[in-house]
Amino acid sequence: MTRIVSGTAKGRTLKVPANGTRPTSDRVREALFSRLDHLGYVTDCEVLDLYAGSGALGLEAASRGASFVQLVEHAKGAVNAIRENSRTLGLDVVVDNAKVETWLAREPNRRFDLVFLDPPYALGEEDLARALQLLTPHLEHDAMVIVERSSRSPEPTWPAQLEREDERSWGDTRAWSAVVRPATTKVEA
Repeated sequence: MTRIVSGTAKGRTLKVPANGTRPTSDRVREALFSRLDHLGYVTDCEVLDLYAGSGALGLEAASRGASFVQLVEHAKGAVNAIRENSRTLGLDVVVDNAKVETWLAREPNRRFDLVFLDPPYALGEEDLARALQLLTPHLEHDAMVIVERSSRSPEPTWPAQLEREDERSWGDTRAWSAVVRPATTKVEA
C-alpha cells in the first residue's frame, strides 16, 4: 500500500495502477523528502515529476507545500490514477499524458526548482541521458534534479549544466541528485 508520508494529505492512500508502474516506496520518499525539505527544495517550489507513474513523488511534493506540481506520464492508466489521486486527496497538480522526451522538447513555459525522474528500470542509459539534456532549459538557476533507478544501474550521464551532488541507496533503489552548475563569470582584464 502506497501512502502520502507527510503534509496536508499525510497518511492518505494512493491508488496505484495495476501494472506498469513501480511506485517509490514510502521509506524512500520519506528519506528523499526529509533531505529535500532540509535543503529548502519543496515548500514554495515548482516541481516537475517525469515518468510519474502513480504520481507518488509529485503528489508528496504537493502535500508538503510545493507551489506548483507538473506530472508527465505516458501510460494512460497511470495518468488516470494520478488524476483520481489528485481529486481524492484534494491536491492541485497538472498532469500531462505525454512521452517525457516529447514533453521536454517543447519550449519551456516555466522553470522548475525540483525535478524527479523515476523512469522504468528498462529505460536505456542513452534515453535517460537524452531526457536529462532536454530537461536543462526547464530548470531554474539553482534547481535540483533527482534520478531514481535500480541499485544495479550506473550513474546517469549528466549534461554539462548539471553537477552531481549526492548518491543514496535503499535496498534495490538508488537515487542520484544533481544541481545546476553555477554560472561562470568572465573576468575582464
